[in-house]
Amino acid sequence: MHNRIENRDTEYLRSVISPDRVLEGEEIAADYGHDELGGVTSMPDVLVRVLTTEEVSAVMKYAYARDIPVVVRGSGTGLVGASVALEGGIMIETVRMDRILELDTENLTVTVQPGVLLMDLAAFAESNGFLYPPDPGEKSATIGGNISTNAGGMRAVKYGVTRDYVRGLTVVLPDGSVEKLGGKVVKNSTGYSLLNLMIGSEGTLGIITEAVLKLIPLPKITESLLVPFGSADEGIGTVPEIIKSRASLTAIEFFERETVLFAEEYLGKRFPDTRYPAYLLLTVDGSERESVDRELASVAKLCMDLGAADAYMVDTDERKESVWKARGAFLEAIKASTTEMDECDVVVPRSRVAEFIRYTHEVAGQLDIRIPSFGHAGDGNLHVYICRDGLGEAEWKSRLDKAFDLMYGRARELCGLVSGEHGIGYAKKRYMKDTAGERQVELMRGIKQVFDPKGILNPGKLF
Repeated sequence: MHNRIENRDTEYLRSVISPDRVLEGEEIAADYGHDELGGVTSMPDVLVRVLTTEEVSAVMKYAYARDIPVVVRGSGTGLVGASVALEGGIMIETVRMDRILELDTENLTVTVQPGVLLMDLAAFAESNGFLYPPDPGEKSATIGGNISTNAGGMRAVKYGVTRDYVRGLTVVLPDGSVEKLGGKVVKNSTGYSLLNLMIGSEGTLGIITEAVLKLIPLPKITESLLVPFGSADEGIGTVPEIIKSRASLTAIEFFERETVLFAEEYLGKRFPDTRYPAYLLLTVDGSERESVDRELASVAKLCMDLGAADAYMVDTDERKESVWKARGAFLEAIKASTTEMDECDVVVPRSRVAEFIRYTHEVAGQLDIRIPSFGHAGDGNLHVYICRDGLGEAEWKSRLDKAFDLMYGRARELCGLVSGEHGIGYAKKRYMKDTAGERQVELMRGIKQVFDPKGILNPGKLF
């Protein structure tokens, strides 16, 4: 175990950080003891609200010398407890590091601090004629958090995930030293990719204080199709055929009627259609109206040939708002429908998605528990939620563990992985060894030891 915070530690922190940005004990709101789902709970002893790389460095140098655990936190929208201070200690909050520092139109990059919100970066890019393609459902997440979990999102099927858009990072290492990894260059074969090690490391190797991100020209046209099916099997079963058709789709989203009804109730707004058990939401973007229309017409015909009940153009402002607001609210809507829930953020090969969704229905029946789901069918990343509803504490924990064991076991059988985009954190680390294998986990521990020999940065996470 590491050292606990003492009065002298708080006094030192207030000498290098403005005292009004150093909180302790009851001054720290309860929300800082958990993330979005709240399944993992532990309060930090001290909360430090940083503004600069230099402040982060000063805190880490002191914590390293004193062997005090540190965890970094953005908006707290994670779902696996990665930003929870399991050993107390210092929590460094980066949401006030929220400046967009530079737009470089020659190199097509934007440089930001880690506390910039995804929705603010997206709006800034679009106002300047660019697109930042990563599009996770939680728009109020910070860019630092997105990088730390290698977030994906709805556009990943065409554009890839966060890792594909990170050109450079400024990071503070556990001993307080500051390193710049990568930069504005397009190609880099200079030794091991420390940049890519940092991406997706969930705050266990270093603290991101600046990021250089790749932008692309903003597509002139973006259109979507809402395609209903008579069953989940039919809807999901269509996805491999769409992929094989080589359609250039930006997004292929899958959801079931139950989830749509939760979103309607949560938002107080009607969805364009709720008559069918399952839906695909397909998006195409491009620079020419003719090519976008041709792509949509081809995909619509393919879906109808494969058994779709219809194919609705999401082409009016009212319909676009209705569909995309509902899609963005799915997580919160499911959460609001139950007393407690946990998530199985699984990724399987696209050709096995239908099998996995079918299996979640079997598990729900077997354990007599509600398991709604939705996900990015185009890249095989599904978000499956186990709902507590009226279960007592002991029964809930028992059925939850069984559901996770069954579903992650099935994912492995289907050549899938334990997390597609939300990370491992604390909540999912017991499945890490089963998924990655003992040797890979051993290698990860070795990497952690090199970066953080004292193990003070985000202890108790990943493995």
